[in-house]
Amino acid sequence: MNLETQKSWLLQAFVLIAALVGALLAGAAFILLANANPLEGYGVMLSGPFSSSFGFSETLVRTTPLLLVGLGIIISFRSGILNIGGEGQILMGAVTAAAIALACPELPAVLLLPVVLLGGAAAGGLWGGLAGWLKARLAVNEILSTVMLNQIAAQMYLFLIRLFLLDPQEVAFGTGVPQTALVTNAIWLERLIPGTRLHTGFVLAVILAVLVYIFLWRTTVGFRMRAVGMGPDAARYAGIKVEKYLVLAMTLGGAFAGLAGAVEVVGVHHRALEDISAGYGFTGIVAALFGRLHPLGIVPASVLFGALILGADMMQRAVNVPSSIVLVIQGLVILFVVSADLILRKPQLLGKFSFLSSKVSAGEEKCHG
Repeated sequence: MNLETQKSWLLQAFVLIAALVGALLAGAAFILLANANPLEGYGVMLSGPFSSSFGFSETLVRTTPLLLVGLGIIISFRSGILNIGGEGQILMGAVTAAAIALACPELPAVLLLPVVLLGGAAAGGLWGGLAGWLKARLAVNEILSTVMLNQIAAQMYLFLIRLFLLDPQEVAFGTGVPQTALVTNAIWLERLIPGTRLHTGFVLAVILAVLVYIFLWRTTVGFRMRAVGMGPDAARYAGIKVEKYLVLAMTLGGAFAGLAGAVEVVGVHHRALEDISAGYGFTGIVAALFGRLHPLGIVPASVLFGALILGADMMQRAVNVPSSIVLVIQGLVILFVVSADLILRKPQLLGKFSFLSSKVSAGEEKCHG
């Protein structure tokens, strides 16, 4: 790595960290409005996830789906198509994984577990590929289509777990909590640390991060996908079938999100339940941007955002902050990080702001004159 590249990476890291700090400073104002101490709250939020083995393990539990979703986001964004449909793809993967596990409980675990994981990935890939096909063949804006597909997936998911896949015990007791029955414990992912919820899905996610890096930067298909993302017209002139790779990118992106849903089923909750996504589909986008859309950079970025999610929950309980304030802080982090990423990608925007400020200054001088 030469000196210029090092300076570039340092600048990017500085801007993103400054954005994160700026979001927390803005969030402090809302904590004050809630009559709480922001220093105490942020102290818990930043130290809690790493102050004990429980906090560290729970951080990595949240890191796992963020990392998987983020890897799919990287593939699609690098290919020049925006995947905002992670939430829906997670839900489709989760409900498919649960349905397969409940339908085939007698299969040997060595066979059933891969089928469940691949089934979840296939369902998410199908859901993402649909948006890619709409973009490639009908020129439907992928932001619009993925957001709408999120809503369709959410309603389908609730319909299935409230009716066809509803836990028989919920029916027997008359409670009606929307969730499936527990999947067979033969396919529960092994715990990495006894007594915690940290499972082998985290190791799988890290391995996949390395494989995605190899795929994007060391294979012909990956090179063509990145070429499409950098310049579709030039790629088309070079003989690359742009539409084909747009569909492929969204399919792979959806597959990773669907796999995240399947891993949550067999690794954490052991069933499909109503709030299984927990916003990972959107937070995974921010983690991917914070990791500079690099498969290896997203690993520490996902750990950071997993810690922030857990720390926010700890802060809410420690200083009695309303849950709405926690959501505001998370929203500010997303806003600041996305804005910082936009500035890093298009630094000329700062020039426009400086142009406006110079105009304002000139106007003020004219008024005073």
